Amino acid sequence: MDQGREVFTVDLLERYAAKGRGVITCMAAGNDVIVLGTSKGWIIRHDFGVGDSSEIDLSAGRPGEQSIHRVFVDPGGSHCIATVVGSVGADTFYTHAKWTKPRVLSRLKGLVVNAVAWNRQHITEASTREVILGTENGQLYEIAVDEKDKREKYIKPLFELAELPEAIMGLQMETAVLINGSRYYVMAVTPTRLYSFTGIGSLETVFASYLNRAVHFMELPGEIPNSDLHFFMKQKRAVHFAWLSGAGIYHGSLNFGSQRSSPNGDENFVENKALLDYAKLSNGAEVVKPSSMAVSEFHFLLLIGNKVKVVNRISEQIIEELQFDQVSDSTSRGIIGLCSDATAGLFYAYDQNSIFQVSVNDEGRDMWKVYLDMKDYAAALANSRDPLQRDQVYLVQAEAAFSSRDFLRAASFYAKINYILSFEEITLKFISVNEQDALRTFLLRKLDNLSKDDKCQITMISTWATELYLDKINRLLLEDDTALVNRNSEYQSIIKEFRAFLSDCKDVLDEVTTMRLLESYGRVEELVFFASLKEQHEIVIHYYIQQGEAKKALEVLRKPAVPVDLQYKFAPDLITLDAYETVESWMASNNLNPRKLIPAMMRYSSEPHAKNETHEVIKYLEFCVHHLHNEDPGIHNLLLSLYAKQEDDSSLLRFLQCKFGKGQENGPDFFYDPKYALRLCLKEKRMRACVHIYSMMAMHEEAVALALQIDPELAMAEADKVEDDEDLRKKLWLMVAKHVVEQEKGTKRENIRKAIAFLKETDGLLKIEDILPFFPDFALIDDFKEAICSSLEDYNKQIELLKQEMNDATYGADNIRNDISALAQRYVVVDRDEDCGVCKRKILATGGDYRMASGYTAVGTMAPFYVFPCGHAFHAHCLISHVTRCTNESQAEYILNLHKQLTLLSSEVRRESDGGMTSEAITSVNPTDKLRSQLDDAVAGECPFCGELMIREISLPFIMPEEAQQVSSWEIKPQNLGNQRSFSLPV
Repeated sequence: MDQGREVFTVDLLERYAAKGRGVITCMAAGNDVIVLGTSKGWIIRHDFGVGDSSEIDLSAGRPGEQSIHRVFVDPGGSHCIATVVGSVGADTFYTHAKWTKPRVLSRLKGLVVNAVAWNRQHITEASTREVILGTENGQLYEIAVDEKDKREKYIKPLFELAELPEAIMGLQMETAVLINGSRYYVMAVTPTRLYSFTGIGSLETVFASYLNRAVHFMELPGEIPNSDLHFFMKQKRAVHFAWLSGAGIYHGSLNFGSQRSSPNGDENFVENKALLDYAKLSNGAEVVKPSSMAVSEFHFLLLIGNKVKVVNRISEQIIEELQFDQVSDSTSRGIIGLCSDATAGLFYAYDQNSIFQVSVNDEGRDMWKVYLDMKDYAAALANSRDPLQRDQVYLVQAEAAFSSRDFLRAASFYAKINYILSFEEITLKFISVNEQDALRTFLLRKLDNLSKDDKCQITMISTWATELYLDKINRLLLEDDTALVNRNSEYQSIIKEFRAFLSDCKDVLDEVTTMRLLESYGRVEELVFFASLKEQHEIVIHYYIQQGEAKKALEVLRKPAVPVDLQYKFAPDLITLDAYETVESWMASNNLNPRKLIPAMMRYSSEPHAKNETHEVIKYLEFCVHHLHNEDPGIHNLLLSLYAKQEDDSSLLRFLQCKFGKGQENGPDFFYDPKYALRLCLKEKRMRACVHIYSMMAMHEEAVALALQIDPELAMAEADKVEDDEDLRKKLWLMVAKHVVEQEKGTKRENIRKAIAFLKETDGLLKIEDILPFFPDFALIDDFKEAICSSLEDYNKQIELLKQEMNDATYGADNIRNDISALAQRYVVVDRDEDCGVCKRKILATGGDYRMASGYTAVGTMAPFYVFPCGHAFHAHCLISHVTRCTNESQAEYILNLHKQLTLLSSEVRRESDGGMTSEAITSVNPTDKLRSQLDDAVAGECPFCGELMIREISLPFIMPEEAQQVSSWEIKPQNLGNQRSFSLPV
């Protein structure tokens, strides 16, 4: 304990506290309230919280001398119980802080109350709730008082000590609320025994249960001036107790969370029990037992003689002795007793006239050292206040373990030290004793304790630990030859631990340094493992390929984080190693460019393969072409070359005939190079494929010529493909016919018969006269008699058909001429009241307004007009205006242009006619007639009301955009309603 700082200090609080009402006999405190009992029967209450004091006389009306025997205050300072002892017996009173007059507890008359237990968890300012009283004759009572009732609610006897009826000297109670009710724990002491009662229910129920079972007690015989019991409260719960007994101070911890049953059936909540012998406090002198006691968190305050000795509860050592400044008239009795105020955390001592306050100044500040001296390291750490104190605790533990050669345990403790020993000092300790395992353990624990900001130190320590791991692995291999095959060996265990270490430290280890270390120690598998952690995929894949593990290499390549370039880099090795798995992996990937895999596929294709073996490259290329719809010419050319090298050309022909661009608009039919395909097929002697390529390249003559060398049927099929060029088609068939005629080896008549049959296959394209030149000159005409006659008959039929067509055409021409002549005589009768369909005026009206200088000839004084078969009639200028307005813009411009030209020509003709009609003027009328005819066709081809022009107007809007102003004029706008009156109309 640090003697330079006082933990407990004494100050005089009140010199004349009894205020002349006798001398102080007893005292109690709670919540900054002190209640004194005097020798003349007065209770003096000092409320230091509000700075007030009051006095109550409990001896009023009682004859003789009266003295306060005991006084008790609840932790809140509101409720007070006091016992008065005089010549006429004893009386117990209750008073409240707000009362001016006490109430006597009549049922306790004659009983001397020595102890009171308050229900600390449930007591309030207005109600005491359950309170237990202990009497001089060993009885326990339960009372409850409500301040508003001005009297006790009840007083119940609970228990009586029958076996050894001693006075109850101390009493404490603790409660807890459970699901099935309230649990009570009551501890009571007599001069020689400590009793404990516990149970669930009411207090009455708990104590009633002890009528049928034994009471649990601890007996410590011996004489004591004033046996007493104390609970130390922390956060409103009792955490430890102390009993001032004749044998010593019996104390321990209270753990109400545990429910261990004691041998007699009671639940025992007492732990870490101990007995402090008074002999330890005398230092070899005569043992003097304390007369009073108070309990703090870590200390006992013992009143021995006229001094208070402060004893550490853990070490049982006296740390301080408190002296009191007393006046001379109080020295006869000295300090009478001690009491504590648990709520305020203060302690008090009192003599006959004065009150002394004992203050506590951070009593737990040196407890870590107390626990450390006792080797209770866990408690020492729990009570350490700063890192230096914790370091000292760790250092003691580490050195103890190091001394006992428990190096691994020492390493764990050394790793926790941050200040009082340097990193170098600790590592040298382990190096000096050649403890590599302990050193590695220290480094690993040190890594756990370092903060993320110590990046440099973390990297260095991690690298050092890596080398220690590798050294350990190599030593194990040298020591045990079976380490590689024995799965339970230490070698296998350290390998797992090392890999876990690499996983944890992958982000702090330097990549290059670590890989060099692993390589220098020959740990290839760990190198691959670390490379995988650092996403050095190239190293991992290369290792798997070397091991022949293509499947594992492909799994690495399929990871999303792996660059796709590695697929192309390792493709040649992988397809050579395992073509099936490689191609399956390629087909499962959706981000590969097949063109970049061509070198690998060509390398694989160049190697010999069994006839029945599936060609994996062809499988992949077919997947690209048919499923991925790849359009790369390189892919198509490669696939075509592989097909061409196969013995069976069926796949090649199917490939050539497939239209790969069929699904695309204006897409090509193929993507391979036809010239390359032709050279390749010629080289590999795939003639049918060559025929197809010639045909595809529109080289039909070459296709037929080559097909004739293979199969005449194929040649005929090729010749039939030409449909849009009749001359070329005939030429191709003549080539086939010549070949057929020249190749026949039978008799002459049989050859001629086959040639005639061939002519029928051409569907009339070739005639007998076309193939006659192919026969030898000495062939007899009689052999072709039938074919020639058949051909002549066909010609005759064609001539007759042509004659019939000519007759039909002549008849049709005559009919047309007659119709034209009849049109000149056609007329329509116009009613005199007929209106113009546009202007609604009379068609036959006269007047200057209707005369037109537009080239039309007016009939008398009437304006020119049009009459349609449907009956509608229109003035010429009205019709032109209507049609130009309703037709499209280009047609309207055309009509207006014709009208303008016609007007100009008509004006010239009119000027010349004024001077007399000449022969030149007569001939100049013809252009006018031509323009008038064109204008008639443009405006009068059909009735505008009955023809297509009216039908098109259905889709036009009723209101045109240029009429927007007129539409806005129709809008109904609100008028100024301010001057309008409203009338209510009767309904």
